[in-house]
Amino acid sequence: MMRLALIAVLALAACGVDGPPVRPSPKADQESGITISGDAYIGVRTEL
Repeated sequence: MMRLALIAVLALAACGVDGPPVRPSPKADQESGITISGDAYIGVRTEL
């Protein structure tokens, strides 16, 4: 249990080591060339 607590403390202490978060520029979203499309279904399907 002590190891788990130590790992948790070290993981939380490592957050933000490289500085505050930086927002990406708006151009990055428009010039990426990535397109997402498709269908998503949630639930139960039955066929008789």
